[in-house]
Amino acid sequence: MGFFDGIMGNASEADTDEVTEELEELLAPTEKVEHAYKLIRDLMVFTNKRLILVDKQGVSGKKMEYHSIPYKSIAHFSVETAGTFDLEAELKIWISGTAEPVQKTFNKQLNIYKVQSVLSEYVSG
Repeated sequence: MGFFDGIMGNASEADTDEVTEELEELLAPTEKVEHAYKLIRDLMVFTNKRLILVDKQGVSGKKMEYHSIPYKSIAHFSVETAGTFDLEAELKIWISGTAEPVQKTFNKQLNIYKVQSVLSEYVSG
């Protein structure tokens, strides 16, 4: 992820091995990180069991909040692709029982269709 993308708040793909190591204590024994995206310091992690949103807080980023969202709790989602002059794509996920969606922005280089495909596989399964 480039410096400019970080400032703009755009997410980019993260290394799944590094994310697995970082979340080792949080993952169930049979859980596997399949896709991960980094948004400045925060993470959006797709495992074979759930979606994990990691919010790193404070100056050092040592304080963290983990949101675990089972795929069955995702009511629906939408993707908005980047246009010719638009530099970002957007993902919105509505979780059962909440009015406002979880919203994440991705840079144009990231294949938003891949993210949508991961969600489709687990939400419809």
